[in-house]
Amino acid sequence: MRATTIHGPYDIRVEDVPDPRVEQPGDAVVQVLRACVCGSDLWAYRGESARVPGQRIGHEFLGTVVETGSEVRTVRPGDLVIAPFTWSDGACLFCAERLPTSCTNGGMWGAVGSDGGQGEGVRVPYADGTLVAVPAEAASDDRLIGALLALTDVMGTGYHAALSAGARPGATVAVVGDGAVGLCAVLAARLLGAEHVIAMGRHPDRLRLAREFGAAGTITERGEAAVTAVREATGGHGVHAAIEAVGGEEAMRTAVGVTRPGGAIGWVGAPHGSGDGLDVGTLFMNNLTLRGGIAPIRAYLPELLPRVLDGTLDPSPVFDGTTALASIADGYRAMDDRSALKVLITP
Repeated sequence: MRATTIHGPYDIRVEDVPDPRVEQPGDAVVQVLRACVCGSDLWAYRGESARVPGQRIGHEFLGTVVETGSEVRTVRPGDLVIAPFTWSDGACLFCAERLPTSCTNGGMWGAVGSDGGQGEGVRVPYADGTLVAVPAEAASDDRLIGALLALTDVMGTGYHAALSAGARPGATVAVVGDGAVGLCAVLAARLLGAEHVIAMGRHPDRLRLAREFGAAGTITERGEAAVTAVREATGGHGVHAAIEAVGGEEAMRTAVGVTRPGGAIGWVGAPHGSGDGLDVGTLFMNNLTLRGGIAPIRAYLPELLPRVLDGTLDPSPVFDGTTALASIADGYRAMDDRSALKVLITP
């Protein structure tokens, strides 16, 4: 089959790789219907995260089950399924504690030795603990298929950020970052009842989408100017909940700076220097809470999937570009130069 591999900075290829097959009784083989490029993939694309030349890449996909092992019980061939960006057995201590990203038998798509999601097919270990079946008719609904694909990572990560930050009825929330995760965090904060959401970013088209998703205000300044703007917009107090959806030092400093005493910061930006923006003295003196990390997507799917299916949650507009698998390098370039927010892949 054909699949995306990475060979070095800015060197994305589509190559022949071995077909996926059932290797363990709990495995399933999924034919990919839709995949996408994640903002975190760009760290590897730019050479800022190490990869082995020829390594598979991509961790967001949905598709059709074509084969299952003898012990698989919850999905069967022909089912349309979504897969979180990590696999998990659904049975270990951490899965029971709703932390499947720490599963003792888990892993991430695109890791060395595993299939990546940006290809024609994927071998899924622990299919019962990982895959979630969705209505087959979704395959013919472009809007719904996009919303379901967003659940594999960015929507669930935005939800994790909003929960970690304590978004709730009556709260004021600031979202630092206007990428797909930040925009989904706006949706999530509103879903959780936040009264006033401020989206912070630099791109007018993305901030327009943030308003469509429910942000009451937007701020384009950066650094101390951004902190001042948020403070002024909140009567000098700051926000109850801040979401750091970038992973950089400046974004973390901003998130800490805009949070009012007693507030919380939801931290989900893949860390690339964000720790340098943490002043523990400020956290201590203002009783600030820092929560977050890699999002346990599989634990959130039972909460988010019904809302997508009934139309009350629609993150599909984060996809503003589409390309075929054969042209996926164009999708990476578009996201790298910010001419696209998030690119959907059709194998």
